[in-house]
Amino acid sequence: MMRALDVIIKKRNGNILADSEIKFLISEFTKGSIPDYQMAAFAMAVFFKSMSGSELSALTTAMLHSGSIIDLSSIPGVSVDKHSTGGVGDKISIPLAPAVAACGVLVPMISGRGLGHTGGTLDKLESIPGFSTNVTIQQFKKQLSDIGCCLGGQTDEIAPADKKLYALRDVTGTVECIPLIASSIMSKKLAEGIQGLVLDVKYGSGAFMRDPKDAYLLAQTMVDIGTRMGTQTVARLTCMEQPIGIMAGNSLEICESIDVLKGIGPKDTTELVVELGAEMLLLSKKVSNLEDGRAQIQTVLQNGQALQKFIQIGEAQGGDMCIVDDYRLLSHSRFQKPVLASKAGFVNSMDTYMLGTAIAVLGGGREKTADTIDPSVGTEMQTRLGDYVEKGQPLCIVHSSGKNEEQAMNQIQKSFYISTEKTPIPSLLGPRITYQDLSKEFHD
Repeated sequence: MMRALDVIIKKRNGNILADSEIKFLISEFTKGSIPDYQMAAFAMAVFFKSMSGSELSALTTAMLHSGSIIDLSSIPGVSVDKHSTGGVGDKISIPLAPAVAACGVLVPMISGRGLGHTGGTLDKLESIPGFSTNVTIQQFKKQLSDIGCCLGGQTDEIAPADKKLYALRDVTGTVECIPLIASSIMSKKLAEGIQGLVLDVKYGSGAFMRDPKDAYLLAQTMVDIGTRMGTQTVARLTCMEQPIGIMAGNSLEICESIDVLKGIGPKDTTELVVELGAEMLLLSKKVSNLEDGRAQIQTVLQNGQALQKFIQIGEAQGGDMCIVDDYRLLSHSRFQKPVLASKAGFVNSMDTYMLGTAIAVLGGGREKTADTIDPSVGTEMQTRLGDYVEKGQPLCIVHSSGKNEEQAMNQIQKSFYISTEKTPIPSLLGPRITYQDLSKEFHD
């Protein structure tokens, strides 16, 4: 008879678990037969002893099959999704999904909510009046068949083992564990029934993985899992040393996303949409190389097809898409106040984590999953890394309701590091990782 205790001890001792042992552990935990304290002990054992590629594949498979897997075989076309590990101002999914769908690729996108310093795609979409991300699997499949894209949230049917395990990791100090992060992300994504997956793995002061070497290892781990499980997977490392775009905050990011879809968005945001979109088109075999993929995404952003697809998606999910022509229909903050530079010099670095938590302090994020957020608050960047500023020049505009405004503004000012000498600016786009790169080490 198999016992959870024996499996925990085996992993604690650094031994490789059999597929059957991992399957047993996840299955019984999902049923409630294995108590939380034993699963927490297992998570800690993995934290310290890690997992092999075969173990990770077995863990991901077990969590994937703990719930429903969406069967997209009846819908003609190739399905490809994108996942980001999260950051400040990371609105990329919102313009990316309709742009790729406008190129004829099926985009079944299941996203998450914000927690802590990072914003969530679902919260941003729900700042559109009437927009519902609460769709059943049946509704998800019908919309995907009708218009080629659906933007929904994880239901209780999708990878319930991961949902239970993540809740434990959140309170037992095992969140920052690459095997557990990778299996969590991949079990949810592969449950979508996709044929291809593009991963945007972020590093820097505003990312969960601050060290690019850790981000590279996480990217390799997820590409390995996807490849082992028969899903074409590619990852791009991207820099999160400053917010993406100008706007950070739910309604503000919807405005900027629409600007990207109109072909007038910020350079860095548009660049990421084009680059990740090209990767999605390449995986779908709509193009034979990334250069052609970039050209196609740029075309649909410029000719209005991506914007029209976004309107279609929004209308199908109950949104008032008049917001596309009138941003005043979105929630707006009562106050807009500048944070001023305390001295002259070059903006050489930002504590992007502090910028993100300041938005949460204003009411734009959550400390607990049950917290209500204010979609109107956020920041509007007035400077970027490498800019020269005079003393008293605005660094960013704070959009607030008045709640915790002074605290947030002080925090934001402290997050900017200004000096007399200009330092090199990190590149937005980092290495590209495919299954052929799994044995390579990270190099700056």
